[in-house]
Amino acid sequence: MSNSEMLYRTLGSTGERVSAIGLGGWHLSLKHVDEELAIRIVRSAIDRGITFMDNCWDYNGGASEIRMGKALRDRYRDKVFLMTKIDGRSQKEAARQLDESLQRLQVDCIDLVQHHEIIRYEDPHRVFDEEGANAALIEARQAGKLRYIGFTGHKHPQIHLYMLEVAAKYGFKFDAVQLPLNVMDAHFCSFEKQVVPELVKQNIGILGMKSMANGILLGSNTVTPIECLHYALNLPTSVVIAGIDSMEILDQAFEAVQTFQPMNEEQVRNLLAKTAQAASRGEFEPFKTSSIFDGTAQNPDWLGKEPQRIQQLMSA
Repeated sequence: MSNSEMLYRTLGSTGERVSAIGLGGWHLSLKHVDEELAIRIVRSAIDRGITFMDNCWDYNGGASEIRMGKALRDRYRDKVFLMTKIDGRSQKEAARQLDESLQRLQVDCIDLVQHHEIIRYEDPHRVFDEEGANAALIEARQAGKLRYIGFTGHKHPQIHLYMLEVAAKYGFKFDAVQLPLNVMDAHFCSFEKQVVPELVKQNIGILGMKSMANGILLGSNTVTPIECLHYALNLPTSVVIAGIDSMEILDQAFEAVQTFQPMNEEQVRNLLAKTAQAASRGEFEPFKTSSIFDGTAQNPDWLGKEPQRIQQLMSA
């Protein structure tokens, strides 16, 4: 953990030390990334000090988990904090997806499993239903299949806050929460302004994503990749998850860490001023303003069926 190339931070109240940059799993199976390159990226990242591995049951039809599983052989698993996500809202579907993820990743236990795409107001209720997904994750935690539980979402900060509120009503506290944090978010439906203070207050691990929104932010021609990463690192994030699809982009992530210095208020203000106009309508954050990032909307079967007692309410 003393690798000079990387910063390490604490994941909320878990006490776990994790790398300030996390390796995003989605990019590992894009069309231009073959399996050999994907494994090289993962192992090179770990060798240089990245310990946080991001993935998801639905990424590229499971190929991202399969590739990461191969990369984590030969004792590389022992060097990382492994995270994946599941889409199932029902207890049965969540349990099934988790078991598939364990098989693909070739591990007995995943460090952090997160409820993926909490993007609708009904999602918290489905997750915390007595026959819902969180029951499956708690059972899996007791069985040693996972250690920590979190959730992710990218749609609206109020939905994140509502998920935290519903969880509290059930006496449950999340270990980590993943959310979009970038140089444009502060200007439009801001997770940084609305959700981050609550996560800090509850000492929940903050996982920043979409620091460049898959490169979309860079299309505004207002900021550089390094500025985007510096901004996200300057927030109270435990981890900034970066999509890495080449060795050059991996180098860029390390450059961002090595050149990072905590920013003062004036520096933050100047950086945000560069993006204010471009960010004002959410045009460069389409995950908030369109459905193109909503995998569960395009594949509703991933969520699983509603409990039978709920379905019966609509019977004639």
